[in-house]
Amino acid sequence: MVARRHGRMDTLPALLALLPLLAAHAFAGRLKALDVRPRSRWLSAAGGVSVAYVFVHILPELAAVEAHLADATPDHLPVGELAVYTVALAGLTGFYGLERLIIAHRPGPRDADRPEAPPPGIFALHLGSFALYNVLIGYLLLHREQPGLWSLALYAAAMTLHLVVVDRGLATHHGRAYRRTGRWVLVTALAAGFGVGLAVDVSEAVLAAFFALLAGATILNVMKEELPDEQASRFGPFLIGAAGFAALLMAAA
Repeated sequence: MVARRHGRMDTLPALLALLPLLAAHAFAGRLKALDVRPRSRWLSAAGGVSVAYVFVHILPELAAVEAHLADATPDHLPVGELAVYTVALAGLTGFYGLERLIIAHRPGPRDADRPEAPPPGIFALHLGSFALYNVLIGYLLLHREQPGLWSLALYAAAMTLHLVVVDRGLATHHGRAYRRTGRWVLVTALAAGFGVGLAVDVSEAVLAAFFALLAGATILNVMKEELPDEQASRFGPFLIGAAGFAALLMAAA
């Protein structure tokens, strides 16, 4: 289990780490090399990095958060040891429900009556959910379970690659509406999360809930966006990304 070393990052390193996250949404649409079939080797490698980050860093950190929260909770309160995992499950389930909703409204060849793109309300709901997701990512640049420049760099690298793949998925779902306005909403959400992190220090319990919610949502988004289907997969780049980043994470532990 990873030792808990919660603390606030210095502003300048965290601000520098924010820049590639902003660029992931601002410029991913210009990377035409990613729009290929079979799946781009770079997207497959990014998927491997994100999966490694989930299983080698996020899940052990979630266990550390759970242990700390259990120790900090008075014995007479029925929070229990599973509270943080319940929050993570809520994050995963919420994003899974959104994905099913989007798929249900996606136009298809067997349903000519469906619109060209999901209705505006569905787009707003999907975008709003990912805006909250980005607020958490931006906030946790400053408030982390493992403060330190190396940990921050790994977090920024993994989340940047993750957001590139998320960006491609949202562009596929929503097309022009996302490319024109949606990506800038998500850029703003990242900056807003960072700004909130500068202004607001939350309690350990609330930070644990934020971390768990982000963990659950990240696991779902990794699985639905970054693990390519069998016909489009490039296992070699995926394996290199996963193994290489896992080695970096273990070296930093």
